[in-house]
Formats: sequence, C-alpha cells, structure tokens
Amino acid sequence: MGSSDERVVAVIMVGGPTKGTRFRPLSLNIPKPLFPLAGQPMVHHPISACKRIPNLAQIYLIGFYEEREFALYVSSISNELKVPVRYLREDKPHGSAGGLYNFRDLIMEDNPSHIFLLNCDVCCSFPLPEMLVAHRRYGGIGTILVIKVSPESANEFGELVADPSTNELLHYTEKPETFVSDRINCGVYVFTPDIFTAIQGVSSQRKERANLRRMSSFEALQSATRSLPTDFVRLDQDILSPLAGKKQLYTYETMDFWEQIKTPGMSLKCSALYLAQFRFTSPHLLATGDGAKTAAIIGDVFVHPSAKVHPTAKIGPNVSISANARIGPGVRLISCIVLDDVEVKENAVVIHAIVGWKSSIGRWSRVQGEGDYNAKLGITILGEAVTVEDEVVVVNSIVLPNKTLN
Repeated sequence: MGSSDERVVAVIMVGGPTKGTRFRPLSLNIPKPLFPLAGQPMVHHPISACKRIPNLAQIYLIGFYEEREFALYVSSISNELKVPVRYLREDKPHGSAGGLYNFRDLIMEDNPSHIFLLNCDVCCSFPLPEMLVAHRRYGGIGTILVIKVSPESANEFGELVADPSTNELLHYTEKPETFVSDRINCGVYVFTPDIFTAIQGVSSQRKERANLRRMSSFEALQSATRSLPTDFVRLDQDILSPLAGKKQLYTYETMDFWEQIKTPGMSLKCSALYLAQFRFTSPHLLATGDGAKTAAIIGDVFVHPSAKVHPTAKIGPNVSISANARIGPGVRLISCIVLDDVEVKENAVVIHAIVGWKSSIGRWSRVQGEGDYNAKLGITILGEAVTVEDEVVVVNSIVLPNKTLN
C-alpha cells in the first residue's frame, strides 16, 4: 500500500470539435462531454468516480473545446465535489499520450505518485480505487482496465493478452484484422510518472529517424513530413504495444458494465446503465411516484427538480427528464432522454428517443424508435426546437433543429 501522504491526480480526455460528427445533431448545441446521461453531464460520471480515489489532489480535463464552453461546468463541479477541476485546452492534436505529455509540468505540480488517465466517452463503473490497489501490488509503469467481450465485437477495440496468473500485459494490438483475444482495453489507466519518460522516448526516436531521413535525400524528407509529428504520440500503438511483455504494464479486469459512447443511440443505452447504477451509488437521484398524487414511476427514472410532470403521466423505465421540462396529462415516456425546456403535451408517447432542447411534442403524437442502440436509426432523435404537431407519428428518424413536423 502507498503512504498516506502520497498524492494522486486524474486526467480525463474530453476530445473536441475536430471529430464528433457521429454525435450530431446533439453536438451542434453542446460539447459532447456535457451532454446529459442519467441527468448528469457525460463527463460528470468519470469525475464523480475520481472523487473516490484516496488522496486525490486535482482533476484535469484535456481537450480541444474553447475554454469558455467548460468554464461554468468546471467551476460548479469543483465547488460541488470540493476537488479542484481544471480544463486544459490543447493548441493542436497531440495524440492520447502526447496530450498528457504536453501538460506534464502542470500535471506534476502536486508531485503525484500516480496519475489516472480516463477517456470521457467511456461508460462504466470506474473501479479506480481498486485499480490503484492492484497497481501498487503489481509494480510497473501502469495498469489498464480491461473487460471480456464477445469475440465478434473484439476487433472494434484494442485487443490484449495478459498472463493469467500475474496479470502482466504480454501483447497489445489496436483493432486487429484477425482475432487476438476477447479481452479489450477499456480506456481507463493508472500510471506512475514514469509514463512521461516512455512518451518522451517515443518522441526522441521519431526525431532521430526524421534527422536520418533528412540527411539521406530530398525524397526521404518528403515522406518524413507525411509521417506522424514528433510530438504526436498515441497511447495504444506507441506506448502500450512496445511495452507489452516487458514487465511494465499490467491489467485489471472489470466484471461490471462497460460501453463506448460514440453515437446518440449509445448515449441512451449508457444513460440506462448509469440510472441502474444510481440504485447503489445515488438512490436519492432516482424519482419515485405511485400514480396517485404524483406520476407513476416504473424502474429507474431521473426527473430534474425544476421539471413539471403531471400526476396522470406514466414514466419509465430508463427515462431522464431535464430542467424546466413540462410533461402533460396522460403522457407515456419509455427509454428516452427529454432535454431542457421540452414540452410533451397530453397523451403523447415517447419511446426509444432523445427529444432536443425547447422541442414540443403535440397532443396524441408518437415519437418512437426501434430501440437498436447500435443502428444509425435505431432511436429517434429530435434536434433543438423541433415542433411535432398534434396527432403526428415520428418513427426511426433524425430531425434537424428548428423543424416542424405535421
């Protein structure tokens, strides 16, 4: 075990607008990390998990978004958790490891013994204290959270092989063309500060190779400029793969849930996973109701305190209702996210859908998807300020902002 005065910092990679097109039209209004899952911003879930790390000194968010987009949230979450949270904006893409290295001086200000690195678009129970205990037992530079998946889906992720008795990482390959293992990288890590030496080593080797090419010929120089920049270092291909089998990296396997949040459909699935987790971690966040003086609540449901829900409505399971939403008489909501300032009028039905900010669902209307979270049109998504007129059915659709359906 580590000493009681050892300090730990956490870094959460939040990405930025250089990508994220798969999350449209929702990401047109809000940075993807701030999109609400189970009533809380996506990034809130890993941040809350970091709070459980012993001796946590600081949480850093690293991304490409403008600082003003995160300023209000960072201030409020710092006050709420009583842990300093700071947003660091990258000037250009540095890669998952290069981004960490780019801010190494700030990250090391508290002289931490360990550094957690998490990806924002990961949904899991984040067993961070347990990872830290395991990592101290293993030794080495870092420990990776892994999970067992179906062999058919494994090649969508980084596949790895670990020693069954020591948990040492023996082999790592990112999205292989042929099957390697049904254990995959969850995108959650704990490292010692030695990780910075490993990243620096990759950059140095790249500079040396570039210099050799430069001396050889003009043609070689041209090819070198098309290769990766010396300060762009990927954690998976450039760090994990070369260090595998060298008693430097270890694995910690989770038996709990894990998903990647790449699309709006997966955000709805992950909202359900977090709502279910609230039963054990934050039961006070879940709504209750008997259908008499309050609306009937079925399963796991979050209702923002400012939302107005009619007592004759029936809500759940897997429903999240955001601020200032108005849910009318006889409304039925199942497996959906209702965003800020939405009005759902009397006897309307919303199933397997995300209803965008300031949208309106008319009386006796139906907004529905099939519920296939992986399919492009598996859920119905309404952008901001979409109006669905009375008695209109919208099925398996993505509707851009400011449209009227009649």
